[in-house]
Amino acid sequence: MHGKYFSFGATSAVLTGLAVIVGLSGSANPTVSIITALAIIAIADNVSDSFGIHVHQEAQKESVKEVRRTTIANFATRVLVVSIFILFVIFLPMKFAVVLSIFFGLAVISFISYFIAKEQEAVPQKIVLQHLLLAVLVIGASFLLRELISGLIAKFGSDP
Repeated sequence: MHGKYFSFGATSAVLTGLAVIVGLSGSANPTVSIITALAIIAIADNVSDSFGIHVHQEAQKESVKEVRRTTIANFATRVLVVSIFILFVIFLPMKFAVVLSIFFGLAVISFISYFIAKEQEAVPQKIVLQHLLLAVLVIGASFLLRELISGLIAKFGSDP
């Protein structure tokens, strides 16, 4: 199947999923927090993005078959990727689940980026590195936000 059918869903699920996992892994009950957030992403955010893609393609006057195929592929791909993250969190110790999720997510980004570059006859290493850099920035920003918010709550707020 052509990359356009699953590339958006997979990259979106990876970036959002990793941000949630890294950002919430330091919470008081990370397993429940992460699984809940990922389940919400798998449904609400996924429906929102799939519907947005659907409407955009309709506005671009894509065929009904093409719109349907892209919408379903995006939705299914995101559910699959998020479900894998959820399984990691359920069945593995938290630290290992975080590390494995990061490696899995970066592998997905690398794989998709490589094949997109090949389809466009571009230099794969350049595209892969650019996309991995963005993913690493998202992971780092999520970690920093977690630490900043935890520090602010510890200093100024009350934790229930």
